[in-house]
Amino acid sequence: MTVHKYGLKSLLEQAGAEMISGPGCPVCITPNEIHEAAIELVTENSNFILATFGDMTRVPTRKDSLQKAAAAKGSLLKIVYSPQETLEIARANPAKNVVFFGVGFETTIPAIALTVRKAFEQGLANFSLLSALWLIPPPLKAIVDAKEIAIDGFLYPGHVSAIIGEKPYQFIAEEYKIPGAICGFEPSDILLGILSIIEQIKERKAVVANEYTRVVRPDGNPKALAIMEETLETKDAFWRGLGLIPRSGLRLKKKYNAFDAEAKFKLKIEAGSSDLPGCRCGEVLRGLVSPPQCPLFGEKCNPDFPHGPCMVSFEGACLVHYKYSDRVKE
Repeated sequence: MTVHKYGLKSLLEQAGAEMISGPGCPVCITPNEIHEAAIELVTENSNFILATFGDMTRVPTRKDSLQKAAAAKGSLLKIVYSPQETLEIARANPAKNVVFFGVGFETTIPAIALTVRKAFEQGLANFSLLSALWLIPPPLKAIVDAKEIAIDGFLYPGHVSAIIGEKPYQFIAEEYKIPGAICGFEPSDILLGILSIIEQIKERKAVVANEYTRVVRPDGNPKALAIMEETLETKDAFWRGLGLIPRSGLRLKKKYNAFDAEAKFKLKIEAGSSDLPGCRCGEVLRGLVSPPQCPLFGEKCNPDFPHGPCMVSFEGACLVHYKYSDRVKE
């Protein structure tokens, strides 16, 4: 968004640097089958409260979207700004099942994990988590291994890196010899990150440069990592556009299994769904096409009537292109 909003994309292209948006939006990479499971929970069960972040309610699926779904008798959809709001909802509604449809990368996962631990400690048996939690390093490996696009360098996200630190990216530099830089989200931060990558290329070296030291420490945030380690474990997970990626998702550990909505309500989530017909969101997430190359972009698919999650999310590549770029097909 910063690259487009401040006009950096065209300036960088003129200088010979092409910026490609990858799978950096958790709303976008969450596959339709998980959204559809959330829709089923609130439409096919009475006395349910499904709480989630606003963007998640607008993602279109084969079963429409959460926002448009007709809740069953006594059930409702609730938009929250913090996962811990769901604990208050659960306490205030002891006769209802309260499910938090939690989505996020390492930036928001610690707060979700803490919410589950508090529910456990407080004995809130009517609370549970429908998990759509994703880890950033595994898809980086998947993208490089796929060899679909030639990548000269990675800009690593500052907010995720504030949690996980520098080490989880080291394998990209050591095994694949691809330069990388951790940076923030101000225009100057982005340019510092790009400069670092270009200097690495010129010097024929590959490291993980930390250009966001005012926020990111080498070891990340130990307290946040500890709460994640206590409550969650890795699992193989299916990503929109990228397919099944080993150990790229998170689920609750056995101790907290009573708060796992997928197990608690015996949800049948069959991985492998594709985008809706005509939507190329999956290809956008893999960097194979830019948003304007999708035939639906700006016409059948726009922020008011999105046809895919890349046009829904505030972080979605299609929405960013629509808001800040000339809407002319490339």
